[in-house]
Amino acid sequence: MSQTGSDGPRPADTPAAPAMGAGVSPPGNAATPPPADALAPAIADIPVSSAHADVHNHPLKARAAAVSIASNATLIVFKLIVGVLSGSIAIISEALHSASDLVAAVIAFWSVRRAAVPADARHPYGHEKVENVSGVVEALLIIAAAGVIVYEAAQRLFGGPELDHVWLGIAVMAVSGAVNLVVSLRVLYPVARRTDSAALEADAAHLLTDVYTSFGVAGGLLLVQLTGRTVFDPLVAIVVAVVIIRTGYVLVIKSTRVLLDETLTDGELEEIRRCVRDHRGDIISGYHKLRARRAGSRRHIDLHITVDERLNVAEAHDVAEHIAGDIRACIPNADVLVHIEPQSHEREDGS
Repeated sequence: MSQTGSDGPRPADTPAAPAMGAGVSPPGNAATPPPADALAPAIADIPVSSAHADVHNHPLKARAAAVSIASNATLIVFKLIVGVLSGSIAIISEALHSASDLVAAVIAFWSVRRAAVPADARHPYGHEKVENVSGVVEALLIIAAAGVIVYEAAQRLFGGPELDHVWLGIAVMAVSGAVNLVVSLRVLYPVARRTDSAALEADAAHLLTDVYTSFGVAGGLLLVQLTGRTVFDPLVAIVVAVVIIRTGYVLVIKSTRVLLDETLTDGELEEIRRCVRDHRGDIISGYHKLRARRAGSRRHIDLHITVDERLNVAEAHDVAEHIAGDIRACIPNADVLVHIEPQSHEREDGS
């Protein structure tokens, strides 16, 4: 049999599918073949996800990661200074948390640049999975930082030192939470959605966790100030660590699913099926063996289609190219491989 594939989306001025013409019509069909533009997909009718509109905008990813690096580096300095001055283990724990965020931001910055490197002889499928590997590394760093926080908090749970400059600590934690909230929700998450970047999504999750923990530490210090009981400081630090561990666990699971080639979401699979089903009875008889997976922001899709056995190789190839073009229009940043089989090999969809 024959098969055809694509390494990515066509340029904007290239038709989404080749003209089919009379060559697609089975021999002996006296009917006038449909014009080429009748078979080409109407771009306005194809639901292209605007959420992934900038999947190839690698400089945008790098700029977002750089903003995260700058904000984390600045906050670490302030937290360490105030943590030492006040003697608060919760603030020092937050400084460690921000340090892990800084390392994660540096890893994200490196990974988004590495993922943009084109495919080569040693990596014919590209380097996009670097982002997913970095997501696992970032998550493990978070969990390790949480372990240090728990250890230090347990040491001070019974007989910790008196705290100084509590109001300064509260102010720094409140400012830290506000800054990370803006960077996470207004910079990293939007860019992660637009570029479908696993590394930036993980970095945004780190910072959002830092928001919760910063406000939590500020609340704990406020309780210390109001009650005079310093036990609230290590207790809040332990709660912070638990939140961090949970975030790390979720990120590990999410990134490893991609590394293990888990299939695409039900919504994306249904969109692929819809694109292919639209041509059943027209230029194909059916399809089967649909498989799809992710690698970073890229989708790898392959399937078998069945066509009229009377088509010659060139005509069958044109049909496969047309189907691949439709799928690429429906699923951004997709690498599509279409295998051609005769109609006699028809089987149930999805088998």
